[in-house]
Amino acid sequence: MRHIDERDVLINRIARIQHELARHIVRSRFLSGAASNLTMRQLQVTVLLSILGSASGQDLARHLGVGLATVSGIVDRLVRHGLAGRHEDPDDRRVRRVELTPKGKALIEEIQDTGLADLRRILDYLDLDTLRMLDLVGIRMHEAGRRLHEEEAQADSSSPPG
Repeated sequence: MRHIDERDVLINRIARIQHELARHIVRSRFLSGAASNLTMRQLQVTVLLSILGSASGQDLARHLGVGLATVSGIVDRLVRHGLAGRHEDPDDRRVRRVELTPKGKALIEEIQDTGLADLRRILDYLDLDTLRMLDLVGIRMHEAGRRLHEEEAQADSSSPPG
């Protein structure tokens, strides 16, 4: 039982540290540049589009847990900012798809570059032994995430349509 308690304590502490580190990096990423002119929802949609490539309004609404009318307003503002564009779905002309414009892709790249620069500045404070440990931990976490993703994808593909 003690092993489980220690495991939970460590997982909770690591999660809190990760959360605080992410807050520090996100704060500096979004408080500067073009991202500072967007709402959090607009940033969420921009990031989602960078991951998905393109999406229908329905897809975005489902990912965000909001209604289609809300998504439509968010996308309208992103289009006005020149960050996203709408086009007809080649497979279904009734569906309009949304994707990032070159300006939107450049914004995502700027956000990622700023975050990476912040992370590098933090890592520069660490000694070589700690960096080696973090490298190993990062590799193991990446592998665990990949396995989890594969298991979830396999479970999704084997479950009956609902």
